Amino acid sequence: MTMGEVEVTQNSSAAPPDNRAVLTLPAVPPQQSPAPPAATTPTPPRRTAFAEGVDRLRTAATTEPGRLRAIGAVLAVLVIAFGAVTAWQTTSRATAADDVLHSSQPLSSDAADIYRSLADANTMASSGYLAGLQETTATRSRYETDIRTAAAKLVTAAANSDPGSPSAATIAKLNELLPRYKGLVESARANNRQGFPVGGAYLRTANDTMQNQMLPAAEDLYQKENERLRSDYADATPYPWAAIALGVVALAALAWAQRRNYHRTNRVLNHGLVAATTATFIVLAWLLAGHTLARAGLNGSYAHGVRSLNVLHDARIASLKARSDENLTLVSRGAETKTLKDGTVMDAYDWAYDQEIGKLAKTLTGAGALADDAAGRKPVQVANQSMKVWKSRHELARQANDSGDYQKARDRVIGTSAQAQSTGECFDSVDASLASALTHETDEFKQAAGDGLGAMTGLPEGSAALAVLGAAGAVLGIGRRLSEYR
Repeated sequence: MTMGEVEVTQNSSAAPPDNRAVLTLPAVPPQQSPAPPAATTPTPPRRTAFAEGVDRLRTAATTEPGRLRAIGAVLAVLVIAFGAVTAWQTTSRATAADDVLHSSQPLSSDAADIYRSLADANTMASSGYLAGLQETTATRSRYETDIRTAAAKLVTAAANSDPGSPSAATIAKLNELLPRYKGLVESARANNRQGFPVGGAYLRTANDTMQNQMLPAAEDLYQKENERLRSDYADATPYPWAAIALGVVALAALAWAQRRNYHRTNRVLNHGLVAATTATFIVLAWLLAGHTLARAGLNGSYAHGVRSLNVLHDARIASLKARSDENLTLVSRGAETKTLKDGTVMDAYDWAYDQEIGKLAKTLTGAGALADDAAGRKPVQVANQSMKVWKSRHELARQANDSGDYQKARDRVIGTSAQAQSTGECFDSVDASLASALTHETDEFKQAAGDGLGAMTGLPEGSAALAVLGAAGAVLGIGRRLSEYR
């Protein structure tokens, strides 16, 4: 056997192949690995209409027409704002000035008249008591007139006071006390005419009611009305700085716009802008001049009217108190005393007379210094001379009373047909002179305050109208320039 055959035999005797041969998968062509997903661009958020409008405005502002529109809008807004603020501030000041002239000062004078009427009624009551059966019709009539005047003024004050306010409470208190006081006076008068000494006790009680309750309440009402008057002055006189500042800014903006227009077009004038500048300047000049004149008038009415009136009211009240105390010195006949610091004992009403006559002298000096013309100084000088004579006559009455001559002292105080030179004549002269001075100063107040109020007449309406015209002129002037780009 050849080597070849042997090899064939071995191959043929080999074990048969195993039926569990491993199955092979068909060949798969090589594949590329998947690429990573591409990054997605986020969707921008949807923009609001406002944001888009802002962008459009910003884009438009970069062009000359856009700039012109913005300038026109700013100028119109500035001029309109200037006119509106001017109208608002001048209206508030004109209202306060009108209150000074027609409300707060008359009410302050009414409060002073309430005080004066009550004090004068008390004086006439004591004078009538001293006269007894010899009481004159004039004295009784004056007392009744004072009571009616006080009642009428209280009604007016109540109608002009706010419900629940301190002034309303004070007026209610006076309305309650007034009939009580009148009843005490009538009781004193009736007992005195019958010769009953108890009449003096009734009169002293009436006087205590007046001095300790009614007059302090009336003075409190007077002070409250004066505070209201000062508040109205404080609202009417300050300069309207906000309006003035806006006017200056508006004029500066208009001047800048015209300068810019000149540099870009070589045109000297733009009719619309010139009209707007003129209107704005007129409003500003009117505002400054009108308010300066109004302020001068109001300040003058306070310095030469209200201050003088206050001092004259104080002088008149001091004279009334002095007269009442002088009468009550004789009515009480030493029933009321006061111990001084040095131990001296004096009649309480005589001591009070000295205090009030001293106040009268002091206030008359102040009234003379405040009077700014001869017509105002003359009645004050007459009152001062009468006050000096009054003091000298009172000393004579005091000496007679201290020496026990009551009848002579009474005659020197109330006067008789045989004794004409009484302190009552001096008091009447002082009172009449002060009334004349009050009338003069009231007229001066009304004149000055009326001039102040008149200086602002038409300013709110005029400033608003001119501001509208000025804004229209600015818009038309800018519109003329815009038309060149169409």
